[in-house]
Amino acid sequence: MDTIAARGLDGLTMAGLGREVGMSSGHLLYYFRTKDELLLQTLEWSEGRLGAERSALLSRPGTARERLDGYVDVYVPDGPRDPHWTLWLEVWNRYQGAGDDARARQAAIEGAWHRDLVALLAEGVSRGEFRAVDPDRFATRMRALLDGFSVHVAVGIPGFGRDQVLEHVREFVEQSLLARP
Repeated sequence: MDTIAARGLDGLTMAGLGREVGMSSGHLLYYFRTKDELLLQTLEWSEGRLGAERSALLSRPGTARERLDGYVDVYVPDGPRDPHWTLWLEVWNRYQGAGDDARARQAAIEGAWHRDLVALLAEGVSRGEFRAVDPDRFATRMRALLDGFSVHVAVGIPGFGRDQVLEHVREFVEQSLLARP
């Protein structure tokens, strides 16, 4: 993950990666077949780690709003070239014309984030913490907002640092989810 984040997939060779991890390029190719498969499996591994972190924070006691803030905190990149987000940018770039298997694997990852957010929103609505919204539709819009801001943070667009993005998201949540008509 760190190597892909530092150099991008185009700057990575199996021989160079093999030297870094103490394996032959043939050994790497045996397990991953292609650089694209290496990228996708690295993303799946990274998402597995983030998924465990997300699950732990969502199962903590506290208000739905507190856990929503935690969800956002895990979602938004730490800064430019965040290794996790760099993987996503590489996958989106490489897999524009991807086959059904690659798309299904990406959809499974995206689906886990979406289902967790929908469940959290539904809980907040049922407890009266959030105004009555359709949790699925709101989650779709919120994740689009998070994705857009996160790409800006990950590529280092001036004026879109992590702190600024978190403030924008807090303001969005307050205005659209907490505000009572």
